[in-house]
Amino acid sequence: MPHLDAAYNLARWLTRDPHDADDVVQEAWLRAFRFFGSFRGGDGKAWLLTIVRHCAYTWLQQNRRPEGFVEYDDESEQPQQVEAQETLLHATNPQQLLIDESARGEVERALLKLPPEFREVLVLRELEELSYKEIAAIVGIPSGTVMSRLSRARLQLRRILEAEETR
Repeated sequence: MPHLDAAYNLARWLTRDPHDADDVVQEAWLRAFRFFGSFRGGDGKAWLLTIVRHCAYTWLQQNRRPEGFVEYDDESEQPQQVEAQETLLHATNPQQLLIDESARGEVERALLKLPPEFREVLVLRELEELSYKEIAAIVGIPSGTVMSRLSRARLQLRRILEAEETR
């Protein structure tokens, strides 16, 4: 249970839809429960996120949406996020809050434009704050490849954001 937020976060970024992420996390929890006897100890978070990742890619293969479909709805926020934003509104300068919210939205839209293999390592490193070794275990690639993908993901993200700025 302590890794539920991380599981949902990864699933949401991979599926690009909060409702689909719910389905993926539910399936991942069922698989984790079913195969808990095969868990040999170690990092439980990495083990669970590996299952979430596999479930997400399986789900995407079976339910891939047609091109041009808008997957991400900026309006759909979790109640905790709304409450946190309302609390923040009372504690900060409203103008700064608007600027921060706008920048966050731009970064989220740019992240969604990245290829999945870049998006997943960026989310796991920057949002979930996992080590290269943990990411390598989750994704099933060497640590050097994780570092390379992170570098390329950051570069592509920067280019997307710069292109948006010039518009």
